Amino acid sequence: MERPSSSLPLKDRVAIVTGASRGIGRAIAIHLHSLGVKVAINYASNSTQADLLASELNTSSAPASAVAIRADVSDPDQVKLLFDKTEQEFNSKVHILVNSAGTMDPKYPTLANTTVQDWDMIFNVNTRGAFLCCKEAANRLVRGGGGRIIMISTSTVGALMPGYAAYTASKAAVETMTKIVAKELKGTGITANCVAPGPTATDLFFAGKSEETVKRLVDACPLGRLGEPKDVSGIVGFLATDAGEWINGQVIRVNGGFVI
Repeated sequence: MERPSSSLPLKDRVAIVTGASRGIGRAIAIHLHSLGVKVAINYASNSTQADLLASELNTSSAPASAVAIRADVSDPDQVKLLFDKTEQEFNSKVHILVNSAGTMDPKYPTLANTTVQDWDMIFNVNTRGAFLCCKEAANRLVRGGGGRIIMISTSTVGALMPGYAAYTASKAAVETMTKIVAKELKGTGITANCVAPGPTATDLFFAGKSEETVKRLVDACPLGRLGEPKDVSGIVGFLATDAGEWINGQVIRVNGGFVI
């Protein structure tokens, strides 16, 4: 686990990180906490990993500064409750939303072979979920400075890889929505950006991929490796700080040169 730094540039700010029980979301929650953030670790089903992460983060701080909160991001009532519980737990409005919850089809079908059910499932989490979380954040984040909406997208929006039609389309919609909401939040001091990782070593990435496919993706990266969750979390942390305030309405491709 990362240890809190002495400067704590985000001390006492409050963040919700969706999909934070594992993968990139987990790394983001850990990194934000190391910067002084009080973090709500959102999860949909994996309570064991979420509770364990909260416990580990709380051992390094007093009073408790991390809490696990279950919520299905595709359900508007549960998203509202996620914000309500976070505000109650930390006795503060939320400063930062990081929407990292996401899913994809590990069968990687062509568009012609994508089922309606799988298409709807992906859009329900990736697009509807992002919309609901972004909508709640736009209405409830702290005004006047420090408010941050950070959506996790994907560099496949730039790569346009066969087999990723539903996933890529769901994230392209999120990127467009985020750029628009950045303009709509004029005057609030809230910024809205997307961070778009490339191939990153997580369970979601490895699902359904052969060793040959993974090797081909590694070879396509100029830096010759997969990304790590920490490669993404540092960028999210920067955007959340005051130093990142002038970055607004942007999509930052974090992929080692995989997509240029």
